[in-house]
Amino acid sequence: MSRKISPSILAADFNNLGRDILMINRSEADWIHFDVMDGVFVPNISFGLPVIQAVKKIATKPLDVHLMIVNPDLFIKPFRDSGADILTVHYEVCNHLHRTLGAIRNEGMKAGVCLNPHTPVEVLQDIINEIDIVLLMSVNPGFGGQKFIYNTYQKVIKLRRLILEKEAHALIEIDGGVNLSTGKLLFEAGADVLVAGSFIFDAEDPCSTIHQLKVI
Repeated sequence: MSRKISPSILAADFNNLGRDILMINRSEADWIHFDVMDGVFVPNISFGLPVIQAVKKIATKPLDVHLMIVNPDLFIKPFRDSGADILTVHYEVCNHLHRTLGAIRNEGMKAGVCLNPHTPVEVLQDIINEIDIVLLMSVNPGFGGQKFIYNTYQKVIKLRRLILEKEAHALIEIDGGVNLSTGKLLFEAGADVLVAGSFIFDAEDPCSTIHQLKVI
């Protein structure tokens, strides 16, 4: 199993964002994670298309864009045009999830679905074969630096079982409270991709921290 790390720039230094992106380029990170928040679906506002466009100009890693917004269908093409390689939408806001995933794929992006902590993985059993990435929130969405929700381990195990039963190929991505101890247990439970923000960007040596996450 290939273990992937996707640093979340929500925790980057926005006065030196270019510097932090170049650090990710040099590191063993696989993707660059963007948490796009609208202040409606989640109680916070982060950043949008202009930041992604700016990062795309210097990034050498795929852009992993997580939309924490209502009406994501309206923004599929704009995010593709801005440079997104992976576009993840929330199950909780998509009335026609199958159609939304198809629209993301039609724009040439990988299609992801995110589940909030209270949403069971079983809701994906009839659509898991249409999903490239399932992102499980291990904190409540909206803010960085929250405590890890330990029920996430059981959700990863259940999701891995569902993927195997359906002979699907979705990667399991986890966002929230990731560090060396939670990361190790998440990988052992069956996760493929770890998103980490403050744990990486607050570290004395972020590149070394990314390496440590990959090899735990």
